[in-house]
Amino acid sequence: MTETTRDVPLIYLIAGEPSGDQLGARLMVALKEETEGNIRFAGIGGERMSAEGLESLFPISEISVMGLAEVLPHIPNILRRIKQTKEHVLEMNPSALVTIDAPGFSLKVSKGLKGKSISLIHYVAPSVWAWKPKRAEKISKYLDHLLTLLPFEPPYFEKHGLATTFVGHPVLEGEQLTGIGRDQICSELSLDPSAPILTVLPGSRRGEVSRLGPVFRETVAELMKTLPNLQCVIPTVKNVRPAIDELTENWPTPVCVIEGVTGKHKAFKCSDVGLAASGTVALELAVDQVPTVVAYKVAPLTAFLAQFLLKIKYASLANILLDREVQPELIQEKCNVPNLVERLSSLFHDKEKREEQISGYKEAIVMLKAGDDMPSTKAAKTILSVIAEAKH
Repeated sequence: MTETTRDVPLIYLIAGEPSGDQLGARLMVALKEETEGNIRFAGIGGERMSAEGLESLFPISEISVMGLAEVLPHIPNILRRIKQTKEHVLEMNPSALVTIDAPGFSLKVSKGLKGKSISLIHYVAPSVWAWKPKRAEKISKYLDHLLTLLPFEPPYFEKHGLATTFVGHPVLEGEQLTGIGRDQICSELSLDPSAPILTVLPGSRRGEVSRLGPVFRETVAELMKTLPNLQCVIPTVKNVRPAIDELTENWPTPVCVIEGVTGKHKAFKCSDVGLAASGTVALELAVDQVPTVVAYKVAPLTAFLAQFLLKIKYASLANILLDREVQPELIQEKCNVPNLVERLSSLFHDKEKREEQISGYKEAIVMLKAGDDMPSTKAAKTILSVIAEAKH
């Protein structure tokens, strides 16, 4: 390492799933801007972080597992990867370790590095307000700083002595399509702009697609009885594209499968209604003002355990923020064809319902802002400030 290189901060980043990869890539861009490029990166990430210059220690697909039951078969490999990652962080000796979401993996790495002269920062607070609130005290013992996406999260951790900054939600800086209308997008995607269009999002993990895909497909088939010219567009990501291709082999309507962030926002812009797995994408649909039904199913064991652990009324972030059901939610046994058809039909046919949902979206979005800076810029500034303070 040259003297010049030693003076350039090294940030070790860990992202464990596609949403974290997107967040990590934006953070890398912001850190480069704030330091005029005088920064280095190492760690674990996906395609988007790789495009910004990160060489991932191993593929994030190995640690992108969700659900209490689903994770069990993967535990031996995940434990091996945790050990490998700790060793790599110590070898690289970064100025800061910034873990992004995926707390089941990333916080175990942080815990093993406390007291090693590395600033330990976590980006995206674990949802202690949703389940296991006592985790806040435990987590606070082995982190130096926490960056949160939601305005109500800091007090859960600050009361345990953890420095916490609300930076705003990344959906606020999602790609915006300007100068392109529905007709042009429909032409690109071989869709008829005069016919109804449904965006279908069965998840960003293979397990989600396998559970939600079939019921979503049957729902679309039923919807066609009242919307015979219905069309579907399915935005996806590369790692689940094979599962989506298999799902759409016998899809009942004309369907366009599209990859990438730009493709996703094109789908949103040309769609009348959305049907989405619960998660960040439901909030993205809210930002793009697409009336949406949110649905989710987990493995039976996960569902059984969740009923004792979960402390919240809603799954959709828009609903959680507003403490009312703006986006209809159909979770677990309620996620069935008749219920989905009823809620989706209402959004297609009832203008008042659509407008009511969009009005609620606008309220929720205001709550996600944290000052004038974009979330990634505020996160980058906070990280650099933590590093600077640690030097003194």
